[in-house]
Amino acid sequence: MKQLSFILLLVTLGFGEAWAQQPVPAKKPIELKAGRMQAQAKPAANRPDVPPQFPGGAKGLNQFFQQNLKYPEAAGVKQISGHVVMTFTVEADGHLTNPSVVQPLSPECDTEALRVLGQMPAWKPATRKGQAIPIQVRLPIPFGVSEGLEVEQGKPKFE
Repeated sequence: MKQLSFILLLVTLGFGEAWAQQPVPAKKPIELKAGRMQAQAKPAANRPDVPPQFPGGAKGLNQFFQQNLKYPEAAGVKQISGHVVMTFTVEADGHLTNPSVVQPLSPECDTEALRVLGQMPAWKPATRKGQAIPIQVRLPIPFGVSEGLEVEQGKPKFE
């Protein structure tokens, strides 16, 4: 009986040691997505109380794209439409840094999206407990052929 309990103890310790050696997955940075931000009762330590905002809000952002975004000729020939999904960091002073293409559409559209992102004015930064903090933002930039593009209530809609 003592041998059986000793064997069970060894097996239990072996499983416990193997379980303790499993790597802990690294935490991913928090990405804020347009339309999916809301106040939280108990926000995490690295989440903002107030998300970053483009000057003029969503309406101002749509106007900025309409005025500055140029549909590339090469993309027009190929009839390419869709979104280039970009990520960037809105720093504590509101300036944008670290732009990158997360979901490409075409090389021409990706280049144009990076160009337009470089022309954006400073955003109103995110705040946490009243202090401005840097935060990563994920933003889709719309591209489309003019026949399939309809503007409805200030938002682009692709069909």
